[in-house]
Amino acid sequence: MDTLTSSGIKGFREWIKKANKSIGDFTGIFVDRAKDMDREIKGFIEIDKKSIVSRAEQNKCQTDGRLWGIPIGIKDNICIEGELTTCASRILQGFRPPYNATVIEKLTSNGAVLFARANMDEFAFGSSCETSCYGPTKNPHDLSRIPGGSSGGSVAIVASGQVAAALGSDTGGSIRQPASMCGVVGLKPTYGRVSRYGLIAFASSLDQIGPITRNVTDSAEMLEIIAGYDEKDSTSVNIEVPKYVNALKKDINGMTIGVPKEYFIDGIEKDVLENIQAAIKTLKSMGAKIVDVSLPHTKYAVSCYYIIAPAEASSNLARYDGVHYGYRSKNAADLVEMYTASRTEGFGQESKRRILLGTYSLSSGYYDAYYLKAQKVRTKISDDFKKVFSVCDCVVTPTSPTTAFKIGERMDDPLQMYLSDIFTISANMAGIPAISVPCGKDKKGLPVGIQFMAKPFAEETLFNVAYAFEQGV
Repeated sequence: MDTLTSSGIKGFREWIKKANKSIGDFTGIFVDRAKDMDREIKGFIEIDKKSIVSRAEQNKCQTDGRLWGIPIGIKDNICIEGELTTCASRILQGFRPPYNATVIEKLTSNGAVLFARANMDEFAFGSSCETSCYGPTKNPHDLSRIPGGSSGGSVAIVASGQVAAALGSDTGGSIRQPASMCGVVGLKPTYGRVSRYGLIAFASSLDQIGPITRNVTDSAEMLEIIAGYDEKDSTSVNIEVPKYVNALKKDINGMTIGVPKEYFIDGIEKDVLENIQAAIKTLKSMGAKIVDVSLPHTKYAVSCYYIIAPAEASSNLARYDGVHYGYRSKNAADLVEMYTASRTEGFGQESKRRILLGTYSLSSGYYDAYYLKAQKVRTKISDDFKKVFSVCDCVVTPTSPTTAFKIGERMDDPLQMYLSDIFTISANMAGIPAISVPCGKDKKGLPVGIQFMAKPFAEETLFNVAYAFEQGV
């Protein structure tokens, strides 16, 4: 079964066909294999064999389902009916959703076997998967390093071959940045392309669920399955879902690819820059027209993001008060003390930091100066992309300015941690699709990722260029 580590959905599918076993039996084999592989990586919060096998056996999908029997990891902020879903936070201790997220319904209706509870940064607040109340996940390429975040657990279990694919969420780069650092493919779809119903909210105007896979082909297949209009999500867009697998073409001859100068700045590690520059040369040799472009408001993206995202987070997280569900402090004499103590004890340090930042920027006297101004600059960022996409099919950038750093290296320096997402945040601010694809390694053997971004709902363009690049290197 070693070939499964590198071959993704196709490898698992071929093994299942040859196995001549019941779905419960081969699911049990996958679970035992994952348990063994995850002892040091800790990409899963828990692996409950009985629960996973039971879900597989109860799945009514026939064997012709596109993902029949395929093990899929699920980030711990996507609701699965009756299963613990905690956002890696103590404040949601014991919470079991009474319903499935829409993406879960879509996966199971196609026969997928859900491996639940992949680790993550608490409430998706982080870029390293170190803020989880369950402890950090480690990078499969170097166990002393972070896998990236916040979808670090989902990425690590795919990179190590424990599952064929996984779902993550991306609010400012939380799929793409860890995908880059672990050497897999991570896609953030257009805002509204995939239903957010059942995704526990961080920042509602930025969050988007997307697939994490071993290759571009699997990414296209996964998006085809999970995308589509959902009346349960008011931000879901009612447009047809293309056959994304048909966009997997090696030909990019004549495609215009923009290189924004604002993404090639001081602070990028030398090895990362060299790999990206070599990749751009490869794209040019394949017939793409490479042009220099400018996205002038990029320099404000991080500042605006850390006003808008914490503001929305402080609003979304106000509901966790110890009353209806989740953690409740036992150290309280009255109702007010119970509220205060439950939130103080239930939230981690980074969550508290973001709640305070968000509450401050929304408070009387500061709303106009911070939140409203950030929203205006967000519009400018979106306008920049519109202008560029009027002359380019897509743009290419590094996914992250660095490769994976050491565990603990940036935990005491929030600003440096926040800058880890400097190249990914703009796509969320503008609501456009973006994909990270492996692009070589640095001198330490750590993966480097290259990012492609396109206009809204142009995922087909991304799959075309990403697949051509993947096949051409």
